[in-house]
Formats: sequence, structure tokens, C-alpha cells
Amino acid sequence: MSLGDLDEATRVFMEVRPRLFGIAYRMLGSAAEAEDLVQDVWMRWQMYDRETVENPAAFLATTTTRLAINHLQSARVRRETYVGPWLPEPIDTSADPYLGAETGNALEFAVLMLLEKLSPTERAAYVLREAFDYPYGQIADILQSNEPAVRQIVSRARKHVAGERKAPVSVSAQRELLATFITAARSGDLQGLEKLFAAEVASITDGNGAKNAARKIVVGSERVAKFIAAFSTYFWEGMDARFVTTNGRPGAVFSRDGELIVMVTLDVSDDGIEHIYWMMNKEKIAAFG
Repeated sequence: MSLGDLDEATRVFMEVRPRLFGIAYRMLGSAAEAEDLVQDVWMRWQMYDRETVENPAAFLATTTTRLAINHLQSARVRRETYVGPWLPEPIDTSADPYLGAETGNALEFAVLMLLEKLSPTERAAYVLREAFDYPYGQIADILQSNEPAVRQIVSRARKHVAGERKAPVSVSAQRELLATFITAARSGDLQGLEKLFAAEVASITDGNGAKNAARKIVVGSERVAKFIAAFSTYFWEGMDARFVTTNGRPGAVFSRDGELIVMVTLDVSDDGIEHIYWMMNKEKIAAFG
């Protein structure tokens, strides 16, 4: 392979790299695993007989999707040994709010959590269609299926996501509610917290065994308010807060003496806060340090 060939291979790959990462991240829910997968695609692209490839962008997207499907099957086995609830790895979307896609679809925490319940093939079809607007025929080629079957798969996945989730509020409304929630949480204001919550609010903490990380999901406005108020007297002491944009939505990271402790993000509907996500696995929030 000549230097010119490698330069051209690099140019082609780098043009579509944001899209490949966007597909891989939405499929795997992990920025670290998505980076590794895209690197694997790059290695394969270097070694491949590229003269046989008519459409490099389609070839690379296909390779990425198929590797992600295989990876997701093994990742689910590994998560069975995870300590406490597992949440997707938050990602900074301040520079690229859509992460290589035409839309920010299938990027929010709440949607990624719902996609976890789909099969890897269903997840791939939904991501390619909803976030990247791939034609059904191309999705069928990628998934080695046919167009009618893919249309059915996407329709089922859409119904699953729409049926399980209430319509989210605007980014500005969520940012305002996040600030109000943090104030109430830090002060242990039981009534103030309850007023912010939807009836079936769920508090989910991803810590993988980290100190002070809840290992069970807490559900219900009264129970969640009591849970948060119970640790308000010690948990927030000495914490510095910084607002960030993660997965296209407002979030807040908290540090103590320069050490990142937790990231908090919310899923909010017109009924109030539906989910509170606490990310205390430090490997997953290291990029926000």
C-alpha cells in the first residue's frame, strides 16, 4: 500500500468518523467502547481491498453497525456482573449536539435506557433510521434483511420508545428544573422535592460499587424525596457544582477538592421529573473532569 493510498484511506475515513462514532455510541451506550470499536473499523479499513468498495461511507457504516451488534451481545453478558444499576456513559455534546447525525435522536439518557430493552438488531434499525435517516433499503442491506422486515422492526421499536416515554420538556425548562432540584436536594427540602417529581419518579444511581452509591432503584415521589433528603446533611458538603451539556440535555457535575464525585441529569416531562440519573462511576464521568 503506497503512502498516497493510505492518505486517501485516511481522508475518506476521517470524513465519516463522527457518524461512525455516533452510530457506535448509540448502539453501545459507552463512549469508551464506541472509540475502541471505531478504531477497530479503521484497522479493518486499512487492511481491506478498498478498490472493491463502491461506496466507502456505506461500507464503513455497515462495518460499524455489524461490529456493534456483535459487541452488544457480549456487553450484555458482562453487565450481569455490574454492581447496582447500569446507566449509559454520559457524553459531552456541547461541541457536537447531534454526534455525527442529522438529529439528536436516540441520544438522550432516557431513550438510550429504553433502547437497552430492544434486541441488538432492533436497536440498530432504530438508530440508523431515527438518528441518521438511512433509507429502509440501505438499513436492510446493513442488517442483511429485507425492506418490509426492516420497516416492521423500526415501527415496533418506535412504538416501544413512544409507549414507554412521556414527551420531554424544552432544554431551557429542563435546565431551570435541574437548578431548582439541586437547590432542594442540597437543603434537604422534602416538600420542595416532592413538588418537582412526577408520581412514579425513579432515582437511578450508577456507581458499580462506589462509596455512597445506592445499589437499588428508588421509585415514587415520597420515597425518592425521603431518600434524597436523608443524605443532604453530609453528601453535598464541600461540593462545587458546574453545569454541563450531556447527551443533548443539561446536566451538573459535582467535585470536592478537585475530585469529580457525581454527575446528575434529569428526564423531565410536563408531569415533572420522571427520572433522576446519578452517575458515580468515576470512569464514566472522567471526561468531564
